[in-house]
Amino acid sequence: MITTIMEHFLPSLCLLGSLLHALTQCTVPSSEFQLQGDYLIGGLFDIHYVSTPVYHDRPETINCSSKPLIESSYRRFQLMRYAIEEINNSTNLLPNVSLGYEIFDHCLDSQNFPAILNLISVNGLIQPWTQPHKNLSDVSKVIAVVGPFSSSETVTVAPLFMMNLIPIVSYGAASSAFSEKVKFPSFLRTVHSNQNIIEVIVNIILHFNWRWVAFLNSDDEYGIDGRELFIKKIKDTEICLAYTKDLNDKTNYSQMFKQIKAQKIYIIIGFVPTMTAEGLVKSAIQLNFTNKVWIAGDTWSLNKNLLKARGIRNIGTVLGVSQPVVKIPGFSNFIYSSKSQTHCENAVQQFCNQVCDCSSLSAKDIISMDPSFSFPVYSAVYAVANALHNVLQCGVGKCKGNITVYPHMVLAELKKLNFTLLNQSIQFDENGDPEFGSYSIVFWNHSGDTEDVGFFKFHPSFHFFINNTKIQWYTDKEVPTSICSPDCHDGHAKKQDGIHKCCFTCEICPNGTYVNSTEDPYKCIKCKETEWSEDGSTSCNLRVVEYTPFKDSQAILIMVGAWALVGLTLAMSILFTINYNTPIVRSAGGPMCFLILGCLSLCSLSVFFYFDKPTLSFCILRFLPFILFYTVCLACFVVRSFQIVCIFKIAAKFPMLHSWWMKYHGQWMVITGAFVIQALLLLIGYSCGPPKPYNETLQYPDKIILSCDISLKANSGSVILLIFLSCLCFIFSYMGKDLPKNYNEAKAITFCLLILILTWIIFATAYVLYRGKSIQSLNALAVLSSLYSFLLWYFLPKCYIIIFQPYKNTQQYFQGLIQNYTKTISQ
Repeated sequence: MITTIMEHFLPSLCLLGSLLHALTQCTVPSSEFQLQGDYLIGGLFDIHYVSTPVYHDRPETINCSSKPLIESSYRRFQLMRYAIEEINNSTNLLPNVSLGYEIFDHCLDSQNFPAILNLISVNGLIQPWTQPHKNLSDVSKVIAVVGPFSSSETVTVAPLFMMNLIPIVSYGAASSAFSEKVKFPSFLRTVHSNQNIIEVIVNIILHFNWRWVAFLNSDDEYGIDGRELFIKKIKDTEICLAYTKDLNDKTNYSQMFKQIKAQKIYIIIGFVPTMTAEGLVKSAIQLNFTNKVWIAGDTWSLNKNLLKARGIRNIGTVLGVSQPVVKIPGFSNFIYSSKSQTHCENAVQQFCNQVCDCSSLSAKDIISMDPSFSFPVYSAVYAVANALHNVLQCGVGKCKGNITVYPHMVLAELKKLNFTLLNQSIQFDENGDPEFGSYSIVFWNHSGDTEDVGFFKFHPSFHFFINNTKIQWYTDKEVPTSICSPDCHDGHAKKQDGIHKCCFTCEICPNGTYVNSTEDPYKCIKCKETEWSEDGSTSCNLRVVEYTPFKDSQAILIMVGAWALVGLTLAMSILFTINYNTPIVRSAGGPMCFLILGCLSLCSLSVFFYFDKPTLSFCILRFLPFILFYTVCLACFVVRSFQIVCIFKIAAKFPMLHSWWMKYHGQWMVITGAFVIQALLLLIGYSCGPPKPYNETLQYPDKIILSCDISLKANSGSVILLIFLSCLCFIFSYMGKDLPKNYNEAKAITFCLLILILTWIIFATAYVLYRGKSIQSLNALAVLSSLYSFLLWYFLPKCYIIIFQPYKNTQQYFQGLIQNYTKTISQ
């Protein structure tokens, strides 16, 4: 009986066991990492974090699930799943087509190749590319891949997908290198490249006038690319990179913070991934590294762990650049629905790194995680779906089923996409970079939340804005400063001190120069010749142009004096002509008197060219008549004084010399020779360096004195000849100082020469001490004085005797004087 009962009971027990087993089985697919569908999309997400690369002595993949979980990345992983589920439930996008996915935990690029090889395999095999596949069974099972997240992961695995032009639509790889289509022909991304985010960071720094900054970047493709772009971007700005450091697991944060503090850097840019940022900021809190402004990149600007970290306010003020948080409708319901079911991936791992021990995470935890890069994941999936929609020529309600889909066909449609998703127009440029989106500028407030304080829009035009009033600085109300050297005062130029242009000393710009801080604050710019400036100027002023015009009272008086001299010489010439045969005229030189008076008149022409604006002809005529004809005058007086000495002193001792002198008319030979020599010297001198207009700008910084410049080197021969004749004349005239009174022209000549010498000494002294516009009048006056010295002190006394003392102008009177002089010598 018992046996019979057992035979009936055991089947019932097994049925009950089977029923209980069935009730406890998963009601969902065996894994969150896989979903069957008509077309597969690959997914690469770094759900777990490997801080230190694991080295093996044999080929071996890494078990990602044993590493720490990256919660924000797990949220993005769920977003891809949700996006595909939403597309599969849509009647407009891929209506009668189902999408599947094959997602892998890509926690370490160098040891995750089994997952990559699985994605690019065809029927489990990887074959060299030859001819286009003809059978659907030979086509790669994935039409596109979403991911990976980091630039380092992408640069490692992308070449494997590039061979067969399998599209990679990355939601996080921002390195500018991926814009090179020659190397990465099938790469696209839904995030902006590092070039864009660096531009935002630089704009923030410029907005707050920060000049002395530190750039901390991760020691990988993403960080190094960001640093190089930052250095290029600040090249033509006043921003200086005072300190830079590649961060990795071996970084000595204590030493790094000491160096930053020693250099007095108050602005720190953290261009690092999330996990590196957490290590950096938490080290700053532990080491009491305070009172700094931190600028966070988009990878960690919304990091929930750091926002709530204890002591986060002590490090200073945190600003961040983030993608705008786009709310994905329906995602929260999907997470709650997904978490309410039992998952089996913990029990059975379908393929390498397709398992996640995430049972401890509640739906609320997932939803509240860092939302960064959520929309890029969402838009990447939708971009692939829209491209496939176009390849399959989908219409209303159905898609064509007889089209063989190759990855390169999806790539071609991806490049041409232009669709709207959550009010944003999704399209890519020729480099595969997004032509949509913007960046938000966030501030970590004291409540432990992020607050939008500005934005940077890329499309359709660039627009940058920051609301300063929303930011609570660690310095209370004032914006912190970060400079190496304080700005120079106005009129001071910067002199670079060391390798950084931000470190400098200030030097005042001397007069005649100025500094333009907007163009070149490091250089004192010389003013133009027509401008002037005082010490420490920021601009130049126009100089006052000065010269003596013809209408000036000084010019009028001097020119009247010149005309008076011409009149006097003419009157004296007439008087001497009437009394030509009298002893006074003969003793004065006879016909030589008319030559001297004529040359004095011609010399006076120079006076009229010392006034008005100098020109080349004015400068030549200012010196030429005076030098040439005054040479003749001096030569005449040399001859005249020599003849006087010769008659009374030399003739008796050297009768042959006197005879030769009289026979060959030595006086005219000397005068002619002096004239010819001087004319040749002037011709040579003016050929080498003619007098020319000259602007005197050295003596008066605010004036330009118009004058003439005569080259002393080129015209030194003419001057030397004049001096030689003057000295010779003085020697001969001095030798005859004791001659008879009425015959004593030598004394008159000596006196004239003394006045001449005194005149030019006075002018030379004035010229050294004073270079104003009146120096031209003084020069003209010196010329006129030189002419009047001979006219008044040599010719005027003789005119006086002729007119008022005619009894002295007789032969008997002169013979009496000679006889008395002879008796005196004899005694």
